[in-house]
Amino acid sequence: MKTKTETFGQSHSAEKEKDEPIQDVKTVAAKPNTPPTSYNAGISMTDSLLPSANSRERTTDVTHVMVHFMSNGLNKPNDPFHIQDIRSLFTSYGVSAHYVIDRNGAVYRFVPEDRVAFHAGKGNLKGFPAYKDKMNDYSIGIELLAIGTKQEMLSMIPNFPYDSIDPAHIGYTDAQYASLNNLLNDIYSRYPTISKSRKHVIGHDEYAPGRKTDPGTLFNWSRIGF
Repeated sequence: MKTKTETFGQSHSAEKEKDEPIQDVKTVAAKPNTPPTSYNAGISMTDSLLPSANSRERTTDVTHVMVHFMSNGLNKPNDPFHIQDIRSLFTSYGVSAHYVIDRNGAVYRFVPEDRVAFHAGKGNLKGFPAYKDKMNDYSIGIELLAIGTKQEMLSMIPNFPYDSIDPAHIGYTDAQYASLNNLLNDIYSRYPTISKSRKHVIGHDEYAPGRKTDPGTLFNWSRIGF
């Protein structure tokens, strides 16, 4: 595993996804979901761990994976995916995700799985009423470096310079789908609480419809087995 600590970052908008400290979550006796010391064959991971202020200790079992898109297109429409800029967005806005998948399929780990990343924010999930505004505590957040449709981007960021974006930056790459599949399969193998189903693998737009549009209509769920 390559280690390049403190060199990279996140977020596709300036809106914080960090929620308030949870006071009523169930605490488990042992530290849950110990993060892997190694990943399944085929996963190449680069560590870029964020400061501890960008996460908190996890005290609940992980039951979900949330998929997002993100970019720095607002600030650099000609170079929206530079990983150092992504890291700066994470640290500037106090948000985070466990993993970021670059356009070439490279996977970066920003937060260990045994810590809560600030990626979901406020929302609701059908069938899980106790998770209202608390999804961070129960999920692993995965950001794909991508840009959605014009409508999706402008609904979240009204001044997003969409017409300046290279069409090659819009949507997702084959390499990203391949890496996401590998990472998800690894997660399934380690978490009996996360089934390979759309009940447990969700988009940000499903948790916060109207507020968030990622991963959006350009994300092909069939490419990850759904």
